[in-house]
Amino acid sequence: MRNLIVLLLVCFLTCFQTTILSADEDSKSAEANTKASGRIEAAGTVLDEIQAAPDQRIPEEVLASAECVAVVPSLLNGGFVFGGRYGKGVASCRTEKGWSAPAFFTIGGGSFGLQIGGQATDVVMLIMNKNGMNNLLSSQFKLGADASAAAGPVGRHAAADTDWKMRAEVLTYSRSRGLFAGLELSGAVIKQDRGSTREFYGHMVPFKTSLKGEIEAPQSAYPFLSTLAKWAQQAAK
Repeated sequence: MRNLIVLLLVCFLTCFQTTILSADEDSKSAEANTKASGRIEAAGTVLDEIQAAPDQRIPEEVLASAECVAVVPSLLNGGFVFGGRYGKGVASCRTEKGWSAPAFFTIGGGSFGLQIGGQATDVVMLIMNKNGMNNLLSSQFKLGADASAAAGPVGRHAAADTDWKMRAEVLTYSRSRGLFAGLELSGAVIKQDRGSTREFYGHMVPFKTSLKGEIEAPQSAYPFLSTLAKWAQQAAK
């Protein structure tokens, strides 16, 4: 009888422990997904605020010509002129059905032009042609080496005498303390953020699968995709 009681107690404790661990894992998964969804919302907010500015914004001609748009809310800067840089972003590309499901990436390293240490900077990257898009689809590339990059023009319209359309595969912008300007981003390495991808989709999704429109975008992606579609459509008019 005593052995039976001990056995039942062990079974109960095992089941209880399993339930607690499972609940803990579910809680961690939900928290992680919330972080990924938060990045989606932050990216939409950054793009909305930048494009809502009357004179300091991405020119309509540039945005209308972009194959893909990538946004990094709060790229962390450390050091002065040279230093560590790291951020997490989200990207989407044009497809026959509209803008693709988001792809999550990290960006780090390199010399990002004139730097001010100890602050966070919003970064927007526009991939301007098929070659730049192919580099993005590879899930890892280096700006300035694998893909040419240049500071993008700023203003409601791009000047007619600029060669932005032919000169760079990736045009880059930054916003810090309300100041929006083109950004030199040479040497930065961009690669897929596998952890955030799994957290957001519930499983691993390759860059190409999402950016080529081979999967449906979940509802939680629309704070970014809807904002992107709105401004891209307005730019194309």
